Amino acid sequence: MLRIEIKSGENIERALKRYKRKFRNTKRLEQIRENQEFTKKSEKKRITLKKAQYREQYIMEKENE
Repeated sequence: MLRIEIKSGENIERALKRYKRKFRNTKRLEQIRENQEFTKKSEKKRITLKKAQYREQYIMEKENE
C-alpha cells in the first residue's frame, strides 16, 4: 500500500501527482495486468528473448550512426 504524507499547506493536486508518480514507478499496474491471465513459462521466455533482440538491434543502429 502506497502512502503519501500531505505536508501542511500543500496543494491536493500536487499530492495526487506525487501519488501517481510513485504508483507508476512501483509498476503495480503492470503486475495487476500480468496476473489477469496465465502465461506459460515458454511464452515469457520468448517475450524476453524478443525484447533482448530488439534492444541489441537498437544499440547496433545507434552505434552505426
